[in-house]
Amino acid sequence: MKKLIAIVGMAGSGKSVATDYLEKKGYQKIYFGGLIYRLMQERNIEITPDSQKEFREELRRKEGMGVVAKILLPEIKKAYENGDTVLDGLYSWDEYLILKEEFGSRLKLVSICCDKKIRYDRLAKRKDRPFQEEEAIKRDIAEIENSAKGGPIAFADYYLFNNSSLEEYYHRLEEIIHEMEEEGEM
Repeated sequence: MKKLIAIVGMAGSGKSVATDYLEKKGYQKIYFGGLIYRLMQERNIEITPDSQKEFREELRRKEGMGVVAKILLPEIKKAYENGDTVLDGLYSWDEYLILKEEFGSRLKLVSICCDKKIRYDRLAKRKDRPFQEEEAIKRDIAEIENSAKGGPIAFADYYLFNNSSLEEYYHRLEEIIHEMEEEGEM
């Protein structure tokens, strides 16, 4: 059966690593943050960490907490019709509920978790959109308080702890996919 996996987690936890890995295995990837970038570009808004945060929060205030899932739903449905699909960056509980209503038990949440210090070190070192610890803390708090990000992370079907090697990370991701297949959940 086809798989529809939403990867959730805090910034720097390793969501993109998981989605890139699955994409290389043939999954179609839909990046929720990409919609934010696209909308900002259409409106000629300079993309910075602060402008992204402000834009995301304003969009959700005006259009509702599930707006990104609503806009991406046709694209997600089309991708899923064509095969295994991975969603990178589902944020809010409302986004989860919208997708759960559409896909039911076919949608699986995989929560990527790691120690805060490790995440903050990774965020400071990443090439694209690096964050210093103070910025990362502000972002974490804003995402929890203003984007309802905690619900999908807490309610995940599977957890992947990302405190050690990339080899162990990929091994656990493969275990999760195997578990889904064995349990016939997909």
